[in-house]
Amino acid sequence: MKNEENKPAFLFEKVNYKILFIGVAIIALGFILMTGGGTDDPNTFDADALFSFRRIRLAPTLVLAGFGVTIYSIMKNPFKK
Repeated sequence: MKNEENKPAFLFEKVNYKILFIGVAIIALGFILMTGGGTDDPNTFDADALFSFRRIRLAPTLVLAGFGVTIYSIMKNPFKK
């Protein structure tokens, strides 16, 4: 009985950590999609590659959605019945 009293209690449950890792993966995917768009030649400028839909709209949206998922995982109360 004494060991049960001294046993540290985790703040989150297993489901919170799963949601948290999913959110971190979404954020990482967003940052990966933002990369690229440069050229090897410094004298050329390819605006279509640099300012594509993927880098300007999709990637930041994924990063913000990932932050939303991680905030949800932190705020979710697994002990609420």
